[in-house]
Amino acid sequence: MNDSARSATLTPDVLASFEGHRRELCAYAYRMLGSSFEAEDAVQETFTRAWKSYDSFEGRASLRSWLYRIATNVCLDMLDGPQRRARPMDLNGPGSPDSPLPPPQPDYVWIEPIPNALAFGADPAEHASTKDTLRLAFVAACQHLPATQRAILIMREVLRFSANETAEALTMSPASVNSALQRARATMSKVQPSDFDDFDESDENQRKLVDNFVSAFEAYDMDALTTLLKADVALSMPPFDLWVSGPANVAEFMLGTGSACKGSKMIRLEGANGHAAFGHYKPSEEPGVYVPWSITVLELDGETIAGLNFFLDTDKLFPLFDLPMELRESA
Repeated sequence: MNDSARSATLTPDVLASFEGHRRELCAYAYRMLGSSFEAEDAVQETFTRAWKSYDSFEGRASLRSWLYRIATNVCLDMLDGPQRRARPMDLNGPGSPDSPLPPPQPDYVWIEPIPNALAFGADPAEHASTKDTLRLAFVAACQHLPATQRAILIMREVLRFSANETAEALTMSPASVNSALQRARATMSKVQPSDFDDFDESDENQRKLVDNFVSAFEAYDMDALTTLLKADVALSMPPFDLWVSGPANVAEFMLGTGSACKGSKMIRLEGANGHAAFGHYKPSEEPGVYVPWSITVLELDGETIAGLNFFLDTDKLFPLFDLPMELRESA
């Protein structure tokens, strides 16, 4: 079928039906790839391939299953290489808070944050049931799996596809799918943290914890800040592979190498990866003007902060989160 004939077949309703699956496909691709930008590219490529082959789609499977099959192949194509994304904690042990910053690593090294708005649909029940599998720790753990095992684990355990549906999507036998799933589960049990961030917007104590973090950080009160931190809290700053652990080391780092953060402003976001998140601005040389410093993502463990994640690639990430590249105090 030529493009003009195909355009006639693809009515606005068909194209709208593709769009209805964008967020869940983006979340799936993000779990596979560990990058918001690559996930968006993967979804666009999925829709392009679906558009080109729609005449062969005869409704033998649901449109959703068919799009997931295409998206899986797109992701596997994109993962055709040895590189896996990681967090600084996956690459080495904690550093000394007085260590100089090492050279930054390329952006393809790192797990990137994803805005809640890109990954979660409007259904609160769906949000609640899937948010744990978008946490930074879960996505990082998935990167330890070979690409096909990663797809199988996500399709079976996150999306709740049957073994038969998963086998069809991957052109495998159901027995092979089940075998690969067992191997994936074994790996995940070794690399996945046992304590997940359990951030709940409706929890008054957790809301207070986040508010207290903002107050302490903007005041640069390290005594107040450290009282909010878990004993083994981890502070990381991709694209640097240096990270520090423990409240005292976090305070020493923030008062030393990280002292440029003093006087920062935190702009609350709708969230990233289901975590509490902020657009973090630091003072510029012009009084009253603040410039991007990081997308800051908090990982919580009950009523303490277990992870301070400062993603410093602001040129890419601030537009992704619809944040301005400059913040001015009101006159």
